[in-house]
Amino acid sequence: MPATILIVDDQESLRHFLGKALEGDGYAVRTAGTVENGWERFTNEGADLVLLDLRLPDGLGLQLLERLREREPDLPIVMMTAYGEVETAVAAMKSGAYDFLTKPVNLEQLRVILQKALDSTRALRELTHRRDREKERYEKEFVRGRSPAVAAVYEIAEKVAASDTTSVLIQGESGTGKQVIAHYIHDIGPLAGGPFLEINCAAIPRELLESELFGHEKGAFTDARARKQGLLELADGGSLFLDEIGEMSMNLQVKLLKVLETMTFRRVGGTRDISVAVRIISATNQDLGRMVKEGTFREDLYYRLMVVPIRMPPLRERREDIPLLASHYVDMFSRAFRKKFGSISPEAMQKLVEYAWPGNIRELRNVFERTILLEDGDRIEANHVNLGVDPAGDGNGAGNDLLDALRRVLVEGVVDPDGIPFEQWIEEVEKGLILRASDAAAWNQTRTAEILQTTRDKLRYRMKQYRLREKMQAGAG
Repeated sequence: MPATILIVDDQESLRHFLGKALEGDGYAVRTAGTVENGWERFTNEGADLVLLDLRLPDGLGLQLLERLREREPDLPIVMMTAYGEVETAVAAMKSGAYDFLTKPVNLEQLRVILQKALDSTRALRELTHRRDREKERYEKEFVRGRSPAVAAVYEIAEKVAASDTTSVLIQGESGTGKQVIAHYIHDIGPLAGGPFLEINCAAIPRELLESELFGHEKGAFTDARARKQGLLELADGGSLFLDEIGEMSMNLQVKLLKVLETMTFRRVGGTRDISVAVRIISATNQDLGRMVKEGTFREDLYYRLMVVPIRMPPLRERREDIPLLASHYVDMFSRAFRKKFGSISPEAMQKLVEYAWPGNIRELRNVFERTILLEDGDRIEANHVNLGVDPAGDGNGAGNDLLDALRRVLVEGVVDPDGIPFEQWIEEVEKGLILRASDAAAWNQTRTAEILQTTRDKLRYRMKQYRLREKMQAGAG
């Protein structure tokens, strides 16, 4: 399939000249003469590369460049500038343009730039795809495990994948692998060749979620400058994963119910029904039955989703899988961080198996990522594994001596005759709280300080004091 080039320039003669030349080279060519027309053609028809003039009748090409880059960050954009506008072209490069050409355009130079840009983008997308597939393969391996609880999940998932059912509900605590099972259902079923799209209903403002799901027509609201296809339309022939469906507004729940019952919907501001064939996989860590009783989730949608429910077991209900998962993460992160860890001591493994894991597999993964990053050696020892204080306090965390000791002193009033190791206990509690808050904040330092209701400077001081070296994400404030 030939690559598509979108030429945006206000000179009709130049559009015609470049279009004919590039079509002769085997490219598919689309053209536009203004910022808005260029944006509309791209959003409606797409393109693999954009040739963009710096000055257009209704604005600067830089404005369109920014909009295109926001919508598709990897899209290669080549700017065309008049002689003497090199400084502006350099600004365009800083804003994300792949390259620039001065007018009059040299065809041979243009052909070289186009080929390099398209080859570079193709290689980047292929690499990203391979990495995503590799990550998915790893996740499937660790989620499956060998326990009867997980075997039951996969048995139901495989039956669902082979069926014609249009809706699936995956329930379970945070970090149990709901998203991975959603991918699994899609990948092993007849829809595997179609798209798999996903959206977190809790991560998008409720007023924008409808437009994301159903799309909108041009002029449907103030910022609707062009028609937009929603995820339902884009997922046609495949699967749509709605994570945290319990966060969906009541009004949107009504529209989702209609989709599940009729497989039709209308874009926001639209007047015609659009038919799709899509499997909707929903997930939640909330008790939807309780939400129905409280009036915050529609009963009819609840029963429509509950036709095929899948419950993801928490890690504390599948402790026999912990050694397998732990070994997997030792291998994965040792390779990632170029460390020499190859095994886990019996004492460390006992500590892992006895812990309650309130954050489930996600917490287990974070513990090993942090441990292997911060420690050195060829074997994970018990003192390497810092699990902090078990916040559940429900007895599932057998082996958490600190929690038991604190409970004896603070709740039961029993003080050991040999005294209380005050400094040690305070340190362990603080370390546990910092690590747990850091995991919850995805290791964003500013957000971690907010969760702990302290200042960033105080957090940094304690991390240094307890040798919790900073592992903050790029761009964290």
